[in-house]
Amino acid sequence: MVREYHQWQSSRLGRPMELLIFGHAGLPVVVFPTSGGRFFEFEDRGMIAELSGKIDAGQVQIFCVDSVDNESWYNRQVAPRWRIARHMQYEDYILSEVLPLLRQKNQDAHLVALGCSFGGYHAANIALRHPDIFTGMLSMSGAFDISSFLHNYYDQDCYFNLPTHYMPNMNDPWFFERYSRNKYVLATGWDDQCLGQNQNLDRILSSKGIPHQLHIWDSHNSHDWPTWKRMVQEYL
Repeated sequence: MVREYHQWQSSRLGRPMELLIFGHAGLPVVVFPTSGGRFFEFEDRGMIAELSGKIDAGQVQIFCVDSVDNESWYNRQVAPRWRIARHMQYEDYILSEVLPLLRQKNQDAHLVALGCSFGGYHAANIALRHPDIFTGMLSMSGAFDISSFLHNYYDQDCYFNLPTHYMPNMNDPWFFERYSRNKYVLATGWDDQCLGQNQNLDRILSSKGIPHQLHIWDSHNSHDWPTWKRMVQEYL
């Protein structure tokens, strides 16, 4: 399996950022780690091994990015305004620094955002905000209303980064034309602490006529890596 490590000083974030690439061709997939996770988490947790057949066959190419969650959403040492600002810098890093590298490696017209738990939030948010760039999303046990991290602070930037807040009011034909062509998958479990959030986003997307799938698994400890391994094999 082709495995590449990349590191550079991010101009958007003002610090070094790292990522891993697995595979040589196929559907490009940007993987966001769980809460405060690192770029090597997907590999360490056995998810790359689970997908090794598809990766080796050139069906998928995986781009595992680092996170700055501990500097943004989880950073209680700074004001909430800075937390959301740091998150927006992170999105700019993904779009302006990671994606150019991705496109050097892979010119496939499609692009999937993928994540588990808090990574599921990142995957859903960036895919719904940028449906012209990300043509698909797989969120496993994602949490989508994370306003509690902002301790009652709320502004326009917060609103536009909380999918369950901005999607109910979405009415721009430009977005809906692209949503209709893309593929969105929500996967969760009956015992998942994020089940309600997935059902809520499912209701919102359904009310807007946005094609998507919601899969609720009847599995034990569904908010954990053993279930996510099975889900990623099933839906990616």
